[in-house]
Amino acid sequence: MDSESLAAAGLLAALSRASEILAELHHPFVRSERFSYFLPPAGARTGAVFVLPDGREVRFEVSIAASSNAFHVEGAITSEDDALLELPRATVASIEDGLAVLDDYAGEVAAPAARMIDQLLEEIA
Repeated sequence: MDSESLAAAGLLAALSRASEILAELHHPFVRSERFSYFLPPAGARTGAVFVLPDGREVRFEVSIAASSNAFHVEGAITSEDDALLELPRATVASIEDGLAVLDDYAGEVAAPAARMIDQLLEEIA
């Protein structure tokens, strides 16, 4: 395999890992659904969305996109238009570094999920 093919395979594997980490997020009282989609022209986003009993959506997501000679990685937790956690946009030169940041960001976005959902549910009650 050439280097571009290896990079593409690495990207697919990293997106799959991130998707699985975020897909494992569950809460006994809140419905959730996972998502993955492409960000034109050269990016992808994956995550999970929870729908609270009051109808608000809470999104846990990470993304990676290529532009020029860099890769941009983001991670966030949002409730409607409010940012509950916004990781700094990481811009790196190599795909390997971008994939490492994507893995890290998926874990950082997933870690506070149960606590955040519980807090939001308490606000409703």
